[in-house]
Amino acid sequence: MRLKDKVAVVTGGAQGIGLATVRKFLDEGAIVALADIDPAAVARAIEPLAATGARVRGFTVDVTSRASLAAMIAQLRQDYGRIDALVNNAGITQDARLQNMSDEQFDRVIDVNLRGVFQATQAVLPAMLEQGTGVILNASSVVGLYGNFGQTNYAASKFGVIGFVKTWARELGPKGIRCNAVCPGFIATGLLGSIPPKVLEQMRERVPLRRLGTPEEVAQVYAFLASDEASYVNGAVIEVGGGLTI
Repeated sequence: MRLKDKVAVVTGGAQGIGLATVRKFLDEGAIVALADIDPAAVARAIEPLAATGARVRGFTVDVTSRASLAAMIAQLRQDYGRIDALVNNAGITQDARLQNMSDEQFDRVIDVNLRGVFQATQAVLPAMLEQGTGVILNASSVVGLYGNFGQTNYAASKFGVIGFVKTWARELGPKGIRCNAVCPGFIATGLLGSIPPKVLEQMRERVPLRRLGTPEEVAQVYAFLASDEASYVNGAVIEVGGGLTI
């Protein structure tokens, strides 16, 4: 087990890639805090996992609230004494063309996707500095590599979290803390349920592998990066997109 007894936090962990990451980390032996803003979604996700005896804790957390993050981290440090990994997965979209995008749409996406990552990382940092070890993993996107029509706010946030890890890798590497970014491409999550079949087929055709990715395929990359197998990987930006950006 690559993550045996490591304590990990996964934000946005109640569904999609976040939930797949929680499951993978548990399979690898970790103790996992599943954090999400939706209490009902947290309960739905936790129940079947806890029934298996997995060491998983559910927390209702708003990453834009420092108090919310601090309460979770304080509880985890009290119970386990350490925080080994943070997966900054929580994120939202509010799409519009540049000329139509409102301040509210722009601010909300930046607040969750960028400020939320900043605040969650600051929340776990004292524990990791004290330990002299830790892993920070930021969810970017292929949109954070090449931009996307109608996603000024989202692209800015996903470019931004890459900038975070490049900076943090330099600042925190000497402290024993590794920081990396993962850029998922077209992943088959519930968010694609409203997309017409014709559009989904066009998406597949854009990928050299000619298929969508799965949340589990992204989770496997997170598990590797969180493990000691990736002990010399720091400041990396890894695309999990089937070659989409080639």
